[in-house]
Amino acid sequence: MVSKKVTVVNAQGFHMRPAGVFAGEMGKFQSDVTIMFGGRSVNAKSLMNIIAACIKCGAEIEIVCDGPDEQAALDKAVEMVESGLGE
Repeated sequence: MVSKKVTVVNAQGFHMRPAGVFAGEMGKFQSDVTIMFGGRSVNAKSLMNIIAACIKCGAEIEIVCDGPDEQAALDKAVEMVESGLGE
Protein backbone atom coordinates (compact mmCIF):
# COMPACT_ATOMS: atom_id res chain seq x y z
CA MET A 1 0.00 0.00 0.00
CA VAL A 2 1.25 3.46 -0.92
CA SER A 3 -0.24 6.88 -0.21
CA LYS A 4 0.41 10.58 -0.57
CA LYS A 5 -1.26 13.78 0.60
CA VAL A 6 -1.96 16.40 -2.05
CA THR A 7 -3.88 19.67 -2.23
CA VAL A 8 -6.65 20.15 -4.78
CA VAL A 9 -5.63 23.15 -6.89
CA ASN A 10 -8.29 23.49 -9.58
CA ALA A 11 -10.71 26.34 -8.85
CA GLN A 12 -13.91 24.26 -8.86
CA GLY A 13 -12.59 21.24 -6.96
CA PHE A 14 -13.85 17.79 -7.94
CA HIS A 15 -16.99 18.77 -9.84
CA MET A 16 -18.56 16.56 -12.53
CA ARG A 17 -16.03 16.85 -15.37
CA PRO A 18 -12.74 16.52 -13.46
CA ALA A 19 -14.24 13.85 -11.19
CA GLY A 20 -15.25 11.88 -14.27
CA VAL A 21 -11.81 12.22 -15.83
CA PHE A 22 -10.15 11.19 -12.56
CA ALA A 23 -12.43 8.19 -11.98
CA GLY A 24 -11.94 7.08 -15.59
CA GLU A 25 -8.16 7.17 -15.31
CA MET A 26 -8.16 5.35 -11.96
CA GLY A 27 -10.41 2.68 -13.45
CA LYS A 28 -7.56 1.67 -15.77
CA PHE A 29 -5.55 0.36 -12.81
CA GLN A 30 -5.99 -3.01 -11.12
CA SER A 31 -5.19 -1.56 -7.70
CA ASP A 32 -7.81 -0.22 -5.31
CA VAL A 33 -7.63 3.58 -5.27
CA THR A 34 -9.14 5.50 -2.36
CA ILE A 35 -9.37 9.20 -1.55
CA MET A 36 -9.26 9.99 2.17
CA PHE A 37 -11.05 13.27 2.86
CA GLY A 38 -12.87 14.65 5.87
CA GLY A 39 -12.53 11.44 7.83
CA ARG A 40 -14.14 9.44 5.03
CA SER A 41 -12.74 7.04 2.46
CA VAL A 42 -14.00 7.51 -1.07
CA ASN A 43 -13.70 5.00 -3.91
CA ALA A 44 -11.68 6.95 -6.50
CA LYS A 45 -13.00 4.78 -9.33
CA SER A 46 -16.59 5.90 -8.68
CA LEU A 47 -17.72 9.21 -10.19
CA MET A 48 -20.74 9.41 -7.89
CA ASN A 49 -18.70 8.75 -4.74
CA ILE A 50 -16.19 11.46 -5.69
CA ILE A 51 -18.97 13.97 -6.37
CA ALA A 52 -20.69 13.09 -3.07
CA ALA A 53 -17.49 13.80 -1.14
CA CYS A 54 -17.77 17.54 -2.02
CA ILE A 55 -14.01 18.04 -2.39
CA LYS A 56 -13.37 21.75 -2.97
CA CYS A 57 -10.38 23.80 -4.11
CA GLY A 58 -7.70 23.97 -1.43
CA ALA A 59 -8.79 20.72 0.23
CA GLU A 60 -6.02 18.40 1.37
CA ILE A 61 -6.74 14.82 0.37
CA GLU A 62 -4.79 11.61 0.80
CA ILE A 63 -4.69 9.22 -2.12
CA VAL A 64 -4.21 5.59 -1.09
CA CYS A 65 -3.45 2.83 -3.59
CA ASP A 66 -3.25 -0.87 -2.84
CA GLY A 67 -2.62 -3.62 -5.37
CA PRO A 68 -0.31 -4.91 -8.09
CA ASP A 69 0.16 -1.55 -9.87
CA GLU A 70 -0.22 0.68 -6.80
CA GLN A 71 2.80 2.91 -7.44
CA ALA A 72 1.79 3.63 -11.03
CA ALA A 73 -1.77 4.39 -9.90
CA LEU A 74 -0.54 6.73 -7.15
CA ASP A 75 1.85 8.53 -9.50
CA LYS A 76 -0.94 9.11 -12.05
CA ALA A 77 -3.44 10.25 -9.40
CA VAL A 78 -1.00 12.72 -7.84
CA GLU A 79 0.00 14.04 -11.25
CA MET A 80 -3.66 14.63 -12.17
CA VAL A 81 -4.53 16.44 -8.94
CA GLU A 82 -1.37 18.57 -8.93
CA SER A 83 -1.95 19.59 -12.56
CA GLY A 84 -5.48 20.84 -11.79
CA LEU A 85 -7.34 17.88 -13.28
CA GLY A 86 -7.09 19.34 -16.76
CA GLU A 87 -8.59 22.72 -15.92
